[in-house]
Amino acid sequence: MERITSRDNQRLAAVRKVRDGIDKDAIFIEGKRLAKEALRSGLSISECYFSDALDEKRLINDLKTAVEAVTIVAEMAFASIADTKNSQGIVLLAKRPKWSLNDLTTRLRGDALPLIVYLDEINNPANLGSVVRTAEAAAVAGLMLSPGSTDAYSAKAIRGSMGSAFRLPVVEAVEFDAALAFAADNGLTTIAADAHSAPSYASIDWRAPHLLVLGSEAHGIRSRNLERISERIQIPIGDVESLNLAVAAGIILFEAKRQGDVSG
Repeated sequence: MERITSRDNQRLAAVRKVRDGIDKDAIFIEGKRLAKEALRSGLSISECYFSDALDEKRLINDLKTAVEAVTIVAEMAFASIADTKNSQGIVLLAKRPKWSLNDLTTRLRGDALPLIVYLDEINNPANLGSVVRTAEAAAVAGLMLSPGSTDAYSAKAIRGSMGSAFRLPVVEAVEFDAALAFAADNGLTTIAADAHSAPSYASIDWRAPHLLVLGSEAHGIRSRNLERISERIQIPIGDVESLNLAVAAGIILFEAKRQGDVSG
């Protein structure tokens, strides 16, 4: 295996470009747990870098088997590519997942919960990652992201998803008109979470196919989009001002999952 000792090494410079979102053909994966998730998910891993201080023989051997380019990096040089303050000493580069609306259609026809989540201008990568993680746990068919949303495969979003982003279809840059057309073509009722709407999320029959639209915590769903959605729901929260996006998504999605489990 090659050993790199200088932070100025060109290969490490290329890793930083992926980490910082400059090179979007690959994704940056850091940490032991995410490395294991990447292997388990069958992700196409192109490169592996680990600190010479890392003491994880089994994981290293698994990566040597799965990845052609495995490189040892001196601890001080490794710090230049890490995205976390207390790095665990392992970074992978993998092929960026590419999902399409056709993939969502396939999932809807399979065993997944007949529910697609459309996120309207979500800008917080940690929140986005948490929603992806929750959506996989609830077995929804997949997600769409509007243009202007944060990168679903940024380092922070991937950490927030805890590996779910490697498996759950996330289709990026889907215009709202395209989302509505997809819903119509696939028999999905459009529904939006709106704090000013009367019906509770629990009153909906989630066994029927839906496209659930969620907006950002800062701005909610854009008004021009909200007007074109068939149904609206709210989460009764008493005197609390609002809920974190990932918490709100979890409440709704797990009610949908509960209904699906009961009917199944």
